[in-house]
Amino acid sequence: MRNASKALLVAAMTTAAFGASVAHAQTAAPAAAPATPEHTLTANGGLFSEYIFRGISQTAGKPAVQGGFDYSHSSGIYLGTWASSISWLQDFGAYTRSSLEWDFYGGYKGSFADDFSYDVGLLYYYYPGTANPGVTKADTLEGYVGIGWKWLSAKVSYNFKDYFGAKPTGAGTDGTLYWDFSAAYPLGESGVTLNAHYGILDVKNDGSGAGKVSYDDWRIGLGYTIPDGFMKGVEVGAYYSGNNAEEGFYTDLTGYNTAKDRGVIYLKKTF
Repeated sequence: MRNASKALLVAAMTTAAFGASVAHAQTAAPAAAPATPEHTLTANGGLFSEYIFRGISQTAGKPAVQGGFDYSHSSGIYLGTWASSISWLQDFGAYTRSSLEWDFYGGYKGSFADDFSYDVGLLYYYYPGTANPGVTKADTLEGYVGIGWKWLSAKVSYNFKDYFGAKPTGAGTDGTLYWDFSAAYPLGESGVTLNAHYGILDVKNDGSGAGKVSYDDWRIGLGYTIPDGFMKGVEVGAYYSGNNAEEGFYTDLTGYNTAKDRGVIYLKKTF
């Protein structure tokens, strides 16, 4: 009888241990989050009612089609290209034919102290087409350094060539600086982001009076990314842009003031 009781006790302990093992297996710690891919390739495209660059219209009030590709490595290195339709080079009589801005860029970005980030790189603006006699080509090379904190960011760009071909006094404009202060603040769980920007363009040898090139610009707007349905992932947005640029320098041959304040609506998506 004693041996039978002992056998029953051993069987009960074995069963309990087995059950505990099964329960442990069923309530194991959650799996680790997927590792960041070593290589990432994305594409983006957008349709804008007008292309505004640093507060100045590049399409004289007409719509623009834009898009590009980006590659990033888990180390922080990235490369990319982006293009947009333009008209300003022809509108100002600088090029015989030119309807494209094609950018190439690369750099390194990372983060520190949890909420801080940094970005260092080079950006080349290429404008295919033929410049008219006596006109400096608009191709431009800039280096930039940026820092961010949560939804705030600041970046300074330094120009290594004449600033998009501009020579208001006849002297070179290499050494031009552009300061960009931006914010992208999410409005709770609504999916809407408030976007704001203030920029300062300091053009070397920038002239004076109606021909002065330097100015400050600003922009404020809202963006909403559609969460599901046929247009899932598409960002719908609008913003208003303004500046204090001199109208004389930024009015094209048709009489259009490319520096006037204006509103823009857009659709864009990253794939």
